[in-house]
Amino acid sequence: MQAVLNYPKIAVIRPQGFLNATNALEFERDMTTALAQNDISILVVDLAAVESLDSAGLMALLSIHKLALSLGRGFRLCAVAPSIRIIFELTQLDRVFEILDGEVESAAT
Repeated sequence: MQAVLNYPKIAVIRPQGFLNATNALEFERDMTTALAQNDISILVVDLAAVESLDSAGLMALLSIHKLALSLGRGFRLCAVAPSIRIIFELTQLDRVFEILDGEVESAAT
């Protein structure tokens, strides 16, 4: 018997500061570009440096989540600060997104 190991190709996006109506379209465009790469199987958004997230930022994340599902790709959020995590919990989007407690390294597993 031969063991086959399949390591996914991971793209990581690390937004900083505010994810809001001002930059949500650019953020969504960056994530779409990353997902469009043929060798990418998982897109990870590292939210460690995000200070604020509004409804436009949430909509960008939801849009990319839907795109990832349609392409058969993984989509994960990691390093979500408690002040940002509460937004996901209040909107019940913590049930939609795969949110990892750790850093990017844990996203591949």
